[in-house]
Amino acid sequence: MSSKSKPALDRVIVIDAEGAILGRLASYVAKLLQEGFKVHVVNAEKAVLSGDPLMVIKSYQIWLKIRTLKNPQKHAPRRPRSPEMIIKKAVKGMLPKDNWKGFIALRNLKVHVGIPKELANKERIKIADADVSRLARKFITVAEVAKAMGWKGYEYLSK
Repeated sequence: MSSKSKPALDRVIVIDAEGAILGRLASYVAKLLQEGFKVHVVNAEKAVLSGDPLMVIKSYQIWLKIRTLKNPQKHAPRRPRSPEMIIKKAVKGMLPKDNWKGFIALRNLKVHVGIPKELANKERIKIADADVSRLARKFITVAEVAKAMGWKGYEYLSK
């Protein structure tokens, strides 16, 4: 029996991003997407970015100040503000850009803030290679970066 004839339910993976380093998490997720899995990333706001927190926030905010004389809705660079889009853009950067395989793989990625009801009883995978305990320096969570970028959803999480 070939791997293509397996039911679609076996090809769905739920990954818990709590305490995971964003770059390592994104590379692991990109590899799973290229292998044909459907990936759900939960607790996106609890992933971490390594580095000095002020430096990380400033590097993200630089892109907000870039303007263009053309139509800024079409031609300006876009920096994501929500944790879902920050993680999705990190994964997108690790997928193939020169063919449709990367585009199709990205459609199989779903990122969630918190844990949605339909995924609450499913088994969640923690990636050991991406654990924050490996870091020997400062880090900042994706929620804190998103809040500094203007994300409004942090009020929802604090309640």
